[in-house]
Amino acid sequence: MQTLSGKIAVVTGASRGAGRAIAAVLGEAGETVYVTGRTTRGTPAVDNLPGTIEDTADEVTARGGRGIAVRCDHTNDSEVEALFTRIENESGRLDILVNNIWAGYEGLPTGLPQAPFWQQPRMLWDTMFTAGVRAHLIASQLATPLLMRQSGGLIVSTVAWAYDEYLRNIFYDVSKAAIVRMIQGMAFELRPHGIAAVALAPGFMRTERILAAHAAHPFDLSITESPEYLGRAVRALAEDVDVMRHTGQALTVGDLAREYDFTDVDGRQPAAFRMPKADATRDM
Repeated sequence: MQTLSGKIAVVTGASRGAGRAIAAVLGEAGETVYVTGRTTRGTPAVDNLPGTIEDTADEVTARGGRGIAVRCDHTNDSEVEALFTRIENESGRLDILVNNIWAGYEGLPTGLPQAPFWQQPRMLWDTMFTAGVRAHLIASQLATPLLMRQSGGLIVSTVAWAYDEYLRNIFYDVSKAAIVRMIQGMAFELRPHGIAAVALAPGFMRTERILAAHAAHPFDLSITESPEYLGRAVRALAEDVDVMRHTGQALTVGDLAREYDFTDVDGRQPAAFRMPKADATRDM
């Protein structure tokens, strides 16, 4: 394993949820973490959910790293370009990019629609591919020249993935599969430069959005895991000097927990997520 102290990371979509936890855990390892997102103090919260990029940056610093909040709308190329120009000017390098940005179901009070594909709102395709797939690609394009400046480097794109099982929403499934395929292509092209690229899937996380849904309509949380479980998986990959053996793969947090021997915050090791069994012929 290698030390992460003094290394530079970017975590996109880190106002709350998975991004905030990933940034905080990398802070524990002593990294400087650029925390990006749209929600800042004094601005309207996305879907009225708690959390800002400043809150996350403060937590990174409190845990021993250095948190730097940068407001960035990752659907706006000029703002993303400005982000990486700032990193180049301030730090001169980059070691880790975590693509966690996702706005695929903002403004949908009931969450991801479960209707059959012919009844799905078409706007989901645009949001998931623009504020998801494309955002991961553009950040990776702009990060790569900085990652190439030193030996090694890591790109992680967070996804939903259940061993290639259908994710029960066609727009969601296709967009997440596109990121997995994109990572495979990136890994192929980055291999000669010693930069690893992986897709990483958590299980059912207790994010602010999920907890808000639970507060409104209680459901069983026993199968959930904390966002920090995902953060610990990212840290384990970043510390692994032989991470290139994973490049191009779709990985799960539950499987990595067993490989690298880490646990969730409660000491458990939740297994990798699998889709519940369903009758493909049932009425939807």
